[in-house]
Amino acid sequence: MGIRKIFLYLEGHIVQPMQSTMSKQPPQPASEREVASSEFRPTPKRRDEAALETCECLIDIVAALFSVSSKELRKPGRTASPVSRVRQIAMYVAHVVLRMTMSDVGAGFGRDRTTVQHACQVIEDLRDDAEFDRLVQVVERVASAAFRSRAGL
Repeated sequence: MGIRKIFLYLEGHIVQPMQSTMSKQPPQPASEREVASSEFRPTPKRRDEAALETCECLIDIVAALFSVSSKELRKPGRTASPVSRVRQIAMYVAHVVLRMTMSDVGAGFGRDRTTVQHACQVIEDLRDDAEFDRLVQVVERVASAAFRSRAGL
């Protein structure tokens, strides 16, 4: 719940009744809009927050599958080739399997959209190798199973 909703709730349910008892006037009825906005209900996550959370989970999954440090995968800037290849696979899976936009994937991995585009092209080219393709298929299946409820897969 946003700060504004909390203030509206407090104002409508605590401050106004206190003021009316102090002035001995009957409390003013709240409009429907104020009542609806003051109810406590969870707010949906913003798209960028959801993308970041999804990418964080995917990084942890891929790090475990490939025995690579998730800290290395999250490191900004260039990294060693094996680490960057694992990151590229994760970016590819996030875009293709989880149907995230390249911009959202880039934000979730702390990279630019064009870096995600390059990663997807590299992985697509490497999938011509049957062994590499099987490896990517395993990651796709694990991600699909892990995020089934989130992505509606």
